[in-house]
Amino acid sequence: MTSGKKIFLIAVIVIVLLAGAFYSFFKGTYNQFVTLDEGVKASWAQVENQLQRRYDLIPNLVETVKGYAKQEKDVLVEVTNARARVGGASNVPDKITANNELTGALSRLLVVVEKYPDLKSNVNFLRLQDELAGTENRIAVERKRYNEAVQTYNVLIRSFPANMVAGMFGFAKAAFFEAPATAQAAPQVKFQ
Repeated sequence: MTSGKKIFLIAVIVIVLLAGAFYSFFKGTYNQFVTLDEGVKASWAQVENQLQRRYDLIPNLVETVKGYAKQEKDVLVEVTNARARVGGASNVPDKITANNELTGALSRLLVVVEKYPDLKSNVNFLRLQDELAGTENRIAVERKRYNEAVQTYNVLIRSFPANMVAGMFGFAKAAFFEAPATAQAAPQVKFQ
């Protein structure tokens, strides 16, 4: 074999190895994005299951409170409107915003309940309040898992050189499910 053929053969081997390395990198990175994207979607589905559970509890809660606190119409309307916005939200960021508004409206409703001792001792209300508290805990757990999945996914999207693959195939950052600023402050309860 002549030295020209040896150089040509070495060049072909180097090109094949580089092509194989690039293929492996793109394939591995793309598949990692797909896996993480599906993980984010699966985590969001679990969040939505719990949000739906809360969504279904609200009409019974509002009806129970309405029987005792008819004069608190504004708070009841606020909860009902917030629930309607949750039902009308179509994408994840809108659903997060609408659910944060619903959380705030429910907090205000539960503060209003403090003014009605008869309502607080009603067995149906106590059962609904317990179910709502359990559901809120489940939402918190699923929201944490969702945010962890989003963090892992978003870190990969921003990392070099994986960010090039993300840009080429249209993988975009996912939205975190963050608590609203109003949730940072404890609700004010005033006894009369």
